[in-house]
Amino acid sequence: MKLTGDIPPNQTIYIKNLNEKVKKEELKRSLYCLFSQYGRIVDIVALKTAKLRGQAWVVFSEVTAASSAVRQMQNFPFYDKPMRIQYAKTKSDCIIRANKAYEKKDDEKADKKKHTEEAHQTGAANGPRGANGGPSAAARQGKPGSQETTEPNNILFIQNLPDETTSMMLELLFNQYPGFKEVRMIEAKPGIAFVEFEDDVQSSVAMQALQGFKISPQNPMAVTFAKK
Repeated sequence: MKLTGDIPPNQTIYIKNLNEKVKKEELKRSLYCLFSQYGRIVDIVALKTAKLRGQAWVVFSEVTAASSAVRQMQNFPFYDKPMRIQYAKTKSDCIIRANKAYEKKDDEKADKKKHTEEAHQTGAANGPRGANGGPSAAARQGKPGSQETTEPNNILFIQNLPDETTSMMLELLFNQYPGFKEVRMIEAKPGIAFVEFEDDVQSSVAMQALQGFKISPQNPMAVTFAKK
């Protein structure tokens, strides 16, 4: 029997059977960390009232993202309890507001694009030139040099994590990939972590999948092999 029942797919998913002992802010951060891999998250609602404990709503910007989350995260062990996920029965308020504003924003973007293209065409007639008539310094710049690479191994070094990141949040992310063993964080050095896999092939798969993944909207993860 499908949990989604006859509820039509929409941008908001409803999650129940959540661990009631987890604090609200940690719960919301962990849900964001786990579900943002499926698409842009507009809002997360989790309340601690007697009737709403153990439940949450995650609002995506696209229905396809919500559908992927429902399909792939059903029964996923989250703080030692399997999540029960279905589409929300009613459309989220923020999605309704977004839909009303969509046409207005679309028109504004079209006007802005038109003006930008006109300005670009005017400037392109002459092109950016340096003082001696050659290409400008910006035009001569090449790509920045690549960072020094470390030989592949079974331990990943994670940087640019928000200070509030917990080992549980990282476990939820990396545990989805075969060979995961453990997460190690250093209390005195927030923002970094080490994630160990059984071998370098498995760690490579996780690194490629989660490179640049945003634990928070402002923090894309930087994942490299740890130095040995």
